[in-house]
Amino acid sequence: MNIEVVYQEDYIRNRRGVQLFTCRWLPFSSPKALVFLCHGYGMECSGFMRGCGIKLACAGFAVFGIDYEGHGRSRGARCYIKKFDNIIDDCNDFFKSICATEEYRDKGKFLYGESMGGAVALLLHKKDPSFWNGAVLVAPMCKISEKVKPHPLVVNVLTRVEEIIPKWKIVPTKDVIDSAFKDPIKREEIRSNKLIYQDKPRLKTALEMLRTSMSLEDSLHEIMMPFFVLHGEADTVTDPEVSKALYEKASSIDKTMKLYPGMWHGLTSGEPDENVEIVFSDIISWLEKHTNERDHITSIQRPIPALSNGVVRLATTASVLPEKVSKKPRTHSPVRYLCGLKGRRLQHHSAM
Repeated sequence: MNIEVVYQEDYIRNRRGVQLFTCRWLPFSSPKALVFLCHGYGMECSGFMRGCGIKLACAGFAVFGIDYEGHGRSRGARCYIKKFDNIIDDCNDFFKSICATEEYRDKGKFLYGESMGGAVALLLHKKDPSFWNGAVLVAPMCKISEKVKPHPLVVNVLTRVEEIIPKWKIVPTKDVIDSAFKDPIKREEIRSNKLIYQDKPRLKTALEMLRTSMSLEDSLHEIMMPFFVLHGEADTVTDPEVSKALYEKASSIDKTMKLYPGMWHGLTSGEPDENVEIVFSDIISWLEKHTNERDHITSIQRPIPALSNGVVRLATTASVLPEKVSKKPRTHSPVRYLCGLKGRRLQHHSAM
């Protein structure tokens, strides 16, 4: 059995006037719920997270992604994070603008974050604790492992010069791609993706990530939403102890953790196909369970106001909705995906 998935791209402008790239994977039928992607440091959505978008859309979910400022196909200095709060504001504005549309306002709303994107998802929840129905967190960055925590003196010295040389690529780091993605073929495919930042971290970016992680670590007890945290036991990029700390300290009544023996950091994109299928089977099962539970709850929910939030559509470069239901901007080159449900390879079809 094959299910057809529609892929679309848009550009928006954030509150600071920066052009940001957004994309979406949609099932042709009405989606079960909405899933919003938060990608990791240096990553992007349209290529690196394409497999994730397709798999979730094939399972019946509408999937939306955004490249953070300075990442992927968005404008801005490459992988420069001036303020981590800017990422949160941009995601919050875009995601809520989708949720406020008439076709989606009654749907369940789930966050999906990988690595640094896990921190983004948790901070989005903290920004509006009652808004989201849950989150899937894959090897999230929400605590600095004791094994790699920098000495306070080092942090103090770097903080003194961050406003003088904020964009300098002076932070030493090992090759994360080699450490994160187990499958050698997939590793080279990721390395060949020119939209992925593969240079040294900038000083201010590194400090913003450090401060964000430490702040989250101190406030994990404030996490209230349902979540599913997944981590490879052989992950050397973010220590599994990070996910264990989140699971143990979060105040959520509904929380699930799963550790995968022998798997690395890139659970959804860098493992052999059979491992990736196992991981996505677990993710989809969790999303479906929580979507069904939400649908059975009858309660009066506060209406979602129409939000401008500084989100302004600039242009659209892809859309394949049928003519009779197409109210979205359309493209000159429709893109669609066919994917089998029983672990078959994804097939990419581009109409020319």
